[in-house]
Amino acid sequence: MEISSTFSGNGDIPFVYLFVTLIVTIFCCFFSLFFRLFKFPQSDKARACNCKGFVGGSDSMAVTATARVMNGGGGGQVERERQQMIGASMMEQLVPEITTHALSYLDYPSLCRLSMTNSSMRRAANDDNAWKALYHKDFTMEQDSITPANGWKAYYAATRAIVNINQHFFDIIRERSLPEMGRLWLNADYVKCIHASGAFFTGYNGVLGSWQMAFNWDAAVNIQVRDVRSRVLPGVAWVTMKAYVGMEHNTHHMSMTNVFELHNGQWFMVHHHSSDMPVDGEVADQQPMLG
Repeated sequence: MEISSTFSGNGDIPFVYLFVTLIVTIFCCFFSLFFRLFKFPQSDKARACNCKGFVGGSDSMAVTATARVMNGGGGGQVERERQQMIGASMMEQLVPEITTHALSYLDYPSLCRLSMTNSSMRRAANDDNAWKALYHKDFTMEQDSITPANGWKAYYAATRAIVNINQHFFDIIRERSLPEMGRLWLNADYVKCIHASGAFFTGYNGVLGSWQMAFNWDAAVNIQVRDVRSRVLPGVAWVTMKAYVGMEHNTHHMSMTNVFELHNGQWFMVHHHSSDMPVDGEVADQQPMLG
């Protein structure tokens, strides 16, 4: 009876404890669910970044900045300029001998294109030693001791122009074009032409008349030019060469000399001399021939 009366007197207390415990449990479950929904994804993202970079703190910001540059962000232009500066400094650090040797592998068009890339390449490509090496490779070593007044680059360009117009002379012969031959020669009374036959012609009209006869008389020819040597001076240049002229079933071996003068920025032929070369120790029979 005493026990029964004790519980009956305080019977509402266990229900209060149960109610409070239930409220606390529900709150904890709700808080835990909220934390998992909104906190854990951020934590996973942070862990993913840390695992990828293996860095944290200020290093993470450095990685982020680097990624932004590599992905073409605002630092892309800065990075490209930095790489260009590095390349230029490496070129500038090469000793002149190595630079000249490297550029000697380039041909004339490539060296000109290189000079238009940037200031460092322009200085390297305009180096006088580079053009001197290119001149000796493309033309001749005979003029190693000369010092061109305007540098080897200008001397190379002038020599290239003479070699090209000398080649044009042989193209005209192959095409048998008298108008083109007339434009090639300087219209002056002192021009001279000596053909391989020994015939001598002087003056513009006389020279053109000799080529007209040669084009009308000779059959089609096949000319191969070898051992071309040129020398260019202010206002005048000459070219020596060996020519192998195939006419019908006979080949004539000739030595030729062409002389050019510069007038109003254009080169004109003023002298041509052609003669037979000895064949097997003997002079070939002189015949009227093109040359």
